[in-house]
Amino acid sequence: MASRGAGRCRYLVFPWLRLLCPQLDQTGQHLFCVCGTRVNIFDVASGAVLRSLEQEDQEDITAFDLSPDDKVLVTASRALLLAQWAWREGSVTRLWKAIHTAPVATMAFDPTSTLLATGGCDGAVRVWDVVQSYGTHHFRGSPGVVAAHSPAPLVAFHPDPTRLLLFSSATDTSVRVWSLQERSCLAVLTAHYSAITSLTFSADGHTMLSSGRDKICVVWDLRSLQATRTVPVFESVEAAVLLPEEPAPELGVKSTGLHFLTAGDQGALRVWEAASGRCVHAQQRLPGPGRELTHCALARAASLLLSVTADHNLLLYDARSLRLQKQFAGYSEEVLDVRFLGPEDSHVVVASNSPCLKVFDLQTSACQILHGHTDIVLALDVFRKGRLFASCAKDQSIRVWRMNKAGEVACVAQGSGHTHSVGTICCSRLKETFLVTGSQDCTVKLWPLPEALLSKGTGPEGGSVLLQAQATQRCHNKDINSVAVAPNDKLLATGSQDRTAKLWALPQCQLLGTFSGHRRGLWCVQFSPMDQVLATASADGTIKLWALQDFSCLKVSHPSPHPLPHPALHPAHRLSRGTTLLGSDGLLKLWTIKNNECVRTLDAHEDKVWGLHCSRLDDRALTGASDSRVVLWKDVTEAEQAEEQAKREEQVLGLSTLVPPLWSSHPACPRRGSGLARSPRGPGSTSPPPAAIRRDPESCEKLETTVLQLRRDQKEALLRFCVTWNTNSRHCHEAQAVLGVLLRHEAPDELLAYDGVRASLEGLLPYTERHFQRLSRTLQAATFLDFLWHNMKLPTLPAAPAAL
Repeated sequence: MASRGAGRCRYLVFPWLRLLCPQLDQTGQHLFCVCGTRVNIFDVASGAVLRSLEQEDQEDITAFDLSPDDKVLVTASRALLLAQWAWREGSVTRLWKAIHTAPVATMAFDPTSTLLATGGCDGAVRVWDVVQSYGTHHFRGSPGVVAAHSPAPLVAFHPDPTRLLLFSSATDTSVRVWSLQERSCLAVLTAHYSAITSLTFSADGHTMLSSGRDKICVVWDLRSLQATRTVPVFESVEAAVLLPEEPAPELGVKSTGLHFLTAGDQGALRVWEAASGRCVHAQQRLPGPGRELTHCALARAASLLLSVTADHNLLLYDARSLRLQKQFAGYSEEVLDVRFLGPEDSHVVVASNSPCLKVFDLQTSACQILHGHTDIVLALDVFRKGRLFASCAKDQSIRVWRMNKAGEVACVAQGSGHTHSVGTICCSRLKETFLVTGSQDCTVKLWPLPEALLSKGTGPEGGSVLLQAQATQRCHNKDINSVAVAPNDKLLATGSQDRTAKLWALPQCQLLGTFSGHRRGLWCVQFSPMDQVLATASADGTIKLWALQDFSCLKVSHPSPHPLPHPALHPAHRLSRGTTLLGSDGLLKLWTIKNNECVRTLDAHEDKVWGLHCSRLDDRALTGASDSRVVLWKDVTEAEQAEEQAKREEQVLGLSTLVPPLWSSHPACPRRGSGLARSPRGPGSTSPPPAAIRRDPESCEKLETTVLQLRRDQKEALLRFCVTWNTNSRHCHEAQAVLGVLLRHEAPDELLAYDGVRASLEGLLPYTERHFQRLSRTLQAATFLDFLWHNMKLPTLPAAPAAL
């Protein structure tokens, strides 16, 4: 696994939307959402978070608003501070105290983008001049909290800036009209019997529409400040929008009269005619929890309508036809399972703590929300080709979904038969022929896929096929937590809370053997794609490998002292031909089966990792956890190796450009002085040619002159080369000679300003001390030999006898 150990991640899904209502700019290109202490600016086209704005006090943001000219963004924090942002640059231009005695709950700009009104939980309304930077008005008289019952802004300026009127609503279910000129309350409008949730105005400024949770909408004449029409809408309305007074046949608007749109607890947008009080158009309501609409806003310039559901999904519609343009998932709660989807793994399907499935496009982050299950989806699995996948849920049913070539997903089959929650599902591996499910009712069911399901006519237009179970087998005495189909589709493995795993023959579901040995329940079982081995992960924190022939335990690993969550373990997966991927307590571990060793730990989650899946090419992995995040991991081992090779080549290339000026100063160089001389050992040599210069009596002066002529970037590179040269005793003299020139002629401040100088010094010091000790020992030995030589007394030989 060492060759495929490295990994880099990017977040695909994370909690970027919370309770405050998101806003669109006038062009419909940017979406502003609050997440705790930050405002995230989201590009609608690409699906990317362009910028995150966070105040210095790092307190939760309680309200925010974008000016009508899209230039200024103002945020209010729980610390009672207001921040004015130049959001395109990401900088705070002004920060001041809100003066409210309680947090600001709502705010709104006037049409000229110069005045800002803030409504606080203390019942006060204040007006600020954001250009001149001072407070202009302070209105009191609203009992209780302004906008306490609704996240929508309930302070609003009159659309005609010359009238200087401000409208606010509080807990007394009335609307107060404030005059900025007279600094007093002109009127109190009463018609609602419950909390008012929105105020909206017509283009000419003569009409105002208010909606409430008393299931009515009231039309007001602002010239007489009287209610002219009360429209019962038969649902608790969270937001109402006045539509442009122009015909829209697709919305049932055939005249130019006043029409408005409502969003509420029925989970559908509805268009009403104010004059007659009748509904002229209604969306199809989808059943199930979390579909209620909590917000609706109109971007007139872009002709886009933004609505938000109770489970934090953002829906963008064409305002003229209510055709869905895009969907975005703002908050996924606890992610239970994730899978790659599509022939090229272009999409990701996510099962969170919701009956809905979310399919994300990896390129644009656009989301499709799939409705079908009526309770929380617990597990997913994908067939071999990638277009067909299956899901199981607490509603005791399973569903098969298919993606067409356009990337649209629809349910093509469904089945039921279990008597308890279906917690695990596995698809056939060779062909799209069957799937297997395991349930809390301790049974396993085999579901064959009919031929009609695979035909081209079945899909979004062809309807849904009803699945029938071919075989049902009671496998364990407790909940079945995991099922796995062998790569040849002939074997089935089951793991249960009864601390055992069992092996079955398909398709008859005949018991072949039992794997016993874990001390707690099993959360995951997986077949090896290479060997006849089964891997099991248990809540006792161990991973065991079992032989399929004799059901014996081959190896036991202890990767975690904590229980391993489901299905965080993918043992013997195709990634790197059998490397274990493990998630526990927010950590992702790569565990080699051969050496029984953890080679890398990847940290990106803050809570338990419940879902993990690898791509078909084994170059990417996908994880989902309880922290609401889905993280895409990429294997970058080859990229890191290429980067390291590029650094070495850059070092060699830099050496070939720096060595020639040093070598060209030598008298023996045939191209001396040309600046183009090359190293005697070639440009790839790491041995510096100035070794020949040291034999020249004038080598020191020539070296010093050459080094001082180099540019600063060349000196920085030369210093890095000195670190490499200094590691070898054959080249240390050249390195010390160059270093001596730099130390004598460069000021300490200039040397400290060099790029990477601290790392270079750390690399130079230990080897320099080693060379100094070696030279000291050599000098001591030479001194001792010289002493012996001068003090040695040789005996005098006797004279030779005279010749006879």
